[in-house]
Amino acid sequence: MIKKTPNPVDKHVGSRVRMRRVLIGMSQEKLGEALGITFQQIQKYEKGTNRIGASRMQQIATVMGVPVSYFFEDAPGAQAEGQPGFGEAPSSDYVVDFLTTTEGLQLNKAFVRIADPKVRRKIVDLVSALAEPAA
Repeated sequence: MIKKTPNPVDKHVGSRVRMRRVLIGMSQEKLGEALGITFQQIQKYEKGTNRIGASRMQQIATVMGVPVSYFFEDAPGAQAEGQPGFGEAPSSDYVVDFLTTTEGLQLNKAFVRIADPKVRRKIVDLVSALAEPAA
């Protein structure tokens, strides 16, 4: 028996739901309550295991305070509108993957609270130095 893998767009949309939910400090249980569904269903949406229908997507967007289009930003297969060569290059999936992790969200939240641009720059330099392979 062949195991079916989630559609890349469903997985992307689910990861954006998770990222937004964590950013606003909402649990899967609270989101499920607001939508009238179980937290297990939220888990399936976030993993891309279950596809989110249009009306449910609208509900999620309303509860989370974003437009529906938010969940499709940088989705796989999305083409830039306009003439070739004038669109922005698609962002790398690794950025979205990182930001949907607990560590990525915590790091991002803490980093944006640092007011001094020089301190932020030094943190970026530090992380870059730590990430370089040992000689």
